[in-house]
Amino acid sequence: MSQETPPRKPATVQDVAQAAGVSKATAARALGQYGAVSTSVRARVVAAAEALGYRPNEMARSMSTGRSGTIGVIVGDIENPYFGLAVRGISDGARALGFNVILANSAEDSAEERMTVEVLARKQIDGLIVAPAAAGDVVHLRDYARPLVLMDRTVAALAVDTVVMDDASAAAEATSLLLDAGHRRIAYLTATKLAGAHTEIDISTVANRIAGFARAMQAAGIGDPWAQVHFGVTPRGDGQGVIRALLARDDRPTAVLASDSLIALEVLRATKALGLTIPGDLSLVSFHDADWTSAVTPAVTVLAQPAYALGQAAVGMLIERIEGLIAPPRRVELPMRLIVRESVARIDLSASIKP
Repeated sequence: MSQETPPRKPATVQDVAQAAGVSKATAARALGQYGAVSTSVRARVVAAAEALGYRPNEMARSMSTGRSGTIGVIVGDIENPYFGLAVRGISDGARALGFNVILANSAEDSAEERMTVEVLARKQIDGLIVAPAAAGDVVHLRDYARPLVLMDRTVAALAVDTVVMDDASAAAEATSLLLDAGHRRIAYLTATKLAGAHTEIDISTVANRIAGFARAMQAAGIGDPWAQVHFGVTPRGDGQGVIRALLARDDRPTAVLASDSLIALEVLRATKALGLTIPGDLSLVSFHDADWTSAVTPAVTVLAQPAYALGQAAVGMLIERIEGLIAPPRRVELPMRLIVRESVARIDLSASIKP
């Protein structure tokens, strides 16, 4: 009867030191990337650690340095491809700088976000990146005692580093493209739910995009553009029903500006169900250059958002703060790029469907 080989004990810093031919203190400095260690010695220690399968003891490192080597990230909708790319940028940037990432989803709910911040704080993370669910409910973020960076959204009440997109200008540019093509009944669709007046929108990204849309519409002489803004168009809710009802109206829009690629996909499904064509019956522009937007026929005109760069900028700023940077709050605004494809058609203003 054969004997089972007992499991090998995890390699320790002492094991790595012996294999590399250095002292335990030198091995610890090389592995922890602190203190004075020559390049050749560091390379020898790292090679020994890899050969032995050494894994650092995170708890011990935290006790000795006061850091966990981990940051937290909270986004509103983890299924949204835009946030997926941003998180990838954060993860890649964090890994390159020696940090791990804990990701959480708030579902755009302030209470859920508050609870998540508390949970992450108990895990002794070194800092936090948040796409805040609501600008009016941020006491938990204001009271967070470690470095904080806001991503995608601004909050006037928080004096912290922020990385955002140029949402208003991008929305105005996309709307102007549709206006220049002769469209006047342009619907703006957003997943955000609105409980009160449009002046009470609690997410800066949403407010800025709608402001850009409204500005372009008003510049074209179209009164009350807010009447063409439709809230709560969510794929998980009754978004499909809302879109179909909108497109079945006698005064249906001739063009749609979708606030994200998930909504744009629902628009495509609705047009197919109703027997409408794009761009023959309906022109479409969407925020976010999702992979599918260039693969369908016709390819969809989009506002390309540098989501990966957004995430990398956010994590870079956060780790600078973790490393001790003391400076006034910084704001980085990234531009979007309009990619014109095949989903927008010119219309004749004298045609039977009149604005």
